[in-house]
Amino acid sequence: MSNSLAIAAVTSTLRSLLQQRFDTNGFGSVTVTTKPLDRARSNTNGDGNQVNLFLYQTKENAAWRNQDLPSQVKPGETAQPPLALNLYYLLTAYAQNDDFPEPISHRLLGEAMSVLHDYPILKSGDIKAALPAADVDKYDLYDQIEKVRITPQSLSLDELSKLWTTFQTQYRISTAYEVAVVLIESTRPTKAPLPVLARGADDQGVTTQANTIPPFPTLTAINFTAIEAARLNLPGYQKYLLQKPVANLGDGLTLIGYNLDGVSVQVIFSHPQLLTPNQINIPVANRTPSEINLTIPTGQPDKWPPGFYTVAVVTDSTSNGLPLALAAKIEAIAAVRDNSDPNKPNNVILTVTSNSQILPSQKAFLVLNGQDAAFTVSDRELTAKSHPTPTNTLQFELGDIAAGIYQVRPRLRVDGVDSLVIDYSVTPLVLPLTFIAEQGLSIP
Repeated sequence: MSNSLAIAAVTSTLRSLLQQRFDTNGFGSVTVTTKPLDRARSNTNGDGNQVNLFLYQTKENAAWRNQDLPSQVKPGETAQPPLALNLYYLLTAYAQNDDFPEPISHRLLGEAMSVLHDYPILKSGDIKAALPAADVDKYDLYDQIEKVRITPQSLSLDELSKLWTTFQTQYRISTAYEVAVVLIESTRPTKAPLPVLARGADDQGVTTQANTIPPFPTLTAINFTAIEAARLNLPGYQKYLLQKPVANLGDGLTLIGYNLDGVSVQVIFSHPQLLTPNQINIPVANRTPSEINLTIPTGQPDKWPPGFYTVAVVTDSTSNGLPLALAAKIEAIAAVRDNSDPNKPNNVILTVTSNSQILPSQKAFLVLNGQDAAFTVSDRELTAKSHPTPTNTLQFELGDIAAGIYQVRPRLRVDGVDSLVIDYSVTPLVLPLTFIAEQGLSIP
């Protein structure tokens, strides 16, 4: 495994191998650099013979991307895979006097390519020799389990042109190489659990089954008991049309799923605004392995605020959770004229009473719909006044409205859950469904 200095170690090693060859093969003064293409032929190098090795791209190695190193991660342990990189270099040759009268750059490029052909694998000794003697211990590429291999790459003329154009410099004869793979070790620790001493109770091993039924408590659906009973009397093509979007206090629910039985069974209703979830104990008579019947209680409205709940079943373990929307129900609506604020003369205040307690942190709105042709009252959404304590009575400002009786069909919206405007109390419940009757809103 290597550390984050591995990329620099590869570049230094390649440069060292090239420089050694040029120094020993009688080429005279040849400088090997690792500069960007637009800076390679700088004043520092002048017009002398030069070979430039430019790292122009890095890519993640697909084969090693999710692999653990066998020598470091044992079976059962969890570790972050190494950062596996392929490095791509561009080898460019420059000659003094611009290859006149001899094509010196061609000789330099051929010699450089010969070096990389003779060293297709970077050996540990070559890597150590290329590194600064005082800092060899900081680099650990030479101890990497996977060898670093050098492979020629074939770039098209278009790819080469785009590469040189990016650096806004003139093209020089070049060739590309892939150097792979560099494994940079993650700094995150490995998780090493203790060995397994027993496989389950009495060391009996794993439990298998020959079907796809979940082996643990699992909920698949929450149905309204009354709606399901009414569907039995409908033809098949109409059954899916009879649906109820939200629940009310007092509604009967049927929970459908798998492995819902046990010595004791509870249904948990979790609400984001409640610190303690509501729990309903299910008697034996109201449950089977695939079905649980219960009723949302009506006697504790302070514990059942409207909003979205997550419903789960607890037996020997806890099932998954399914969403359930619980709506408030408007029990009364009244209007009074308020002249206490001189900036709002003749202001009408609506007082709405619901069957549920609304918490201070909940957002409540009153939506008025009706057949008011002048749109004086209807098609409005009013925001509830703040209330510091839980209450079932909310106030809304309607503004300066002329006295009279207005026909409206109000909806109370709490945390995005609207009270019902469809009448589900009709017996028997049949299609088509009908709206609840409009009521007269008397404005004094």
